[in-house]
Amino acid sequence: MIPGVIPVAGRGSRAFPKISGLPKVLLEVGGKTLLERNIELLRDQLNIREIYLIVGHLQAQIRARCGDGSGQGVVLHYTECADPDVGLARGLALLRSQMNGPFVTILGDELYVGSNHGNLPLSDHDTVCGVMRGAEADQIRCNYSVEVDNGRIVALEEKPVEPRNDLLGCGTFVFTLEIFDAIDATPPSSRAGRVELIDAIARLAVAGRVVPFFLEGAYCNVNTPEDHRRARAIWRSCAVGPRRVSVVIPARNEEVPIREVVRDFREQGYELLVIDNGSTDGTAARAAAAGAVVETVHLKGYGDTIRHGLDAASGEILAVVEADYSFRARDLRRLLDTLPGADMAVGTRTHREWIQPGANMTGLLRWGNVFAGRLLGWLWPGRGARFSDVGCTYRVLWRDSYRTMRPLLRANGPDLSPEMMVVALRTGQTVIEIPVEYHPRAGGESKHSASYPRIARTALRMLRTVLSHRLGWR
Repeated sequence: MIPGVIPVAGRGSRAFPKISGLPKVLLEVGGKTLLERNIELLRDQLNIREIYLIVGHLQAQIRARCGDGSGQGVVLHYTECADPDVGLARGLALLRSQMNGPFVTILGDELYVGSNHGNLPLSDHDTVCGVMRGAEADQIRCNYSVEVDNGRIVALEEKPVEPRNDLLGCGTFVFTLEIFDAIDATPPSSRAGRVELIDAIARLAVAGRVVPFFLEGAYCNVNTPEDHRRARAIWRSCAVGPRRVSVVIPARNEEVPIREVVRDFREQGYELLVIDNGSTDGTAARAAAAGAVVETVHLKGYGDTIRHGLDAASGEILAVVEADYSFRARDLRRLLDTLPGADMAVGTRTHREWIQPGANMTGLLRWGNVFAGRLLGWLWPGRGARFSDVGCTYRVLWRDSYRTMRPLLRANGPDLSPEMMVVALRTGQTVIEIPVEYHPRAGGESKHSASYPRIARTALRMLRTVLSHRLGWR
């Protein structure tokens, strides 16, 4: 059976400070590391079960994360590259004695989504390079260019200044044993001062021994923090459609409105979790009858209830909405549409044209939220924080983003809403604010803003939580 090779020895210095102290290949996209995704690609699309990892920089973390490969249904072999700066070609040459024939190589810092690797030709005679059509010049400048003539690659250039076409060379290869002789015969690059793998492949191309394999799907080579953000956006854009959405509805004594809330969101086909925090009325029974999954708990407060629901939800995308019918399911689609480019999208109720007659958004409450939103921007400058509402519960976020934030979430009351925004900023998440319709409650009264004394208590609690994060108390 043909083996796979994933080089992961380099320092990845261009991705700093994003990965200070972390191997670049352990950056996560959609809850899995880049390395894990490429191991799965070899396993699932090419039925490769034996994989060689060339390790060097911070290799202990890679070994600890991947182990012997049994957790992913493969066998992993580790080959140590003592000098992480020696380059990809010299690192690959360390495998000369372990390879008996063709082998597939995928660079560990790349993301492929929806690719056709399963059709990769496994040739005994030719080197194969993965190529994508229609690439932008900036992408090619960061990778390598190829020129194809009559079905063969006739020239390759590492990081070209002026690409000659729109063909992007990717880090997917099928090598024969002659790659090792080509590496030995290739002089160091005048640009990098080391032997470049692409220069070695170019020697084989001159001899007519290199063919292209045109890849499909989405692709990203992760070299910088911006590339990592783009990789996450690519994965989310491709994944957001079929991903399951879980809607968490915290409730306490909301017997009157809860049925309408469940019915409204149920029509969209989402998983609905009503977390009933010790209601003494018929909230739980009415929610279950309307079609929601109901769990009755006895927790400290509103924020604690939301966290419990988010922990229990099964969706890749998590949403939170009030149980009082002050928000509508039609706005959830607008929040979801922003997620390919964000970690979390939060609603804002302070735009006048979105406030419905009778909604609990008085001048004092509205301007208090606007001021608090601006305060977050002042306290965390440079994080792109532009908020106008810190108390709006209506929000959506990715499960992997919530997992990153979860250890820092401590608030048990209404202060969880701004705390989630603060923690998102602290952990480098991208948060987008979207106006949503704000309607009057369908029944009962707000536990946190029904009167000025309650508003004052809620505001002070939120301020204390925000400042505690800024001052390092949490």
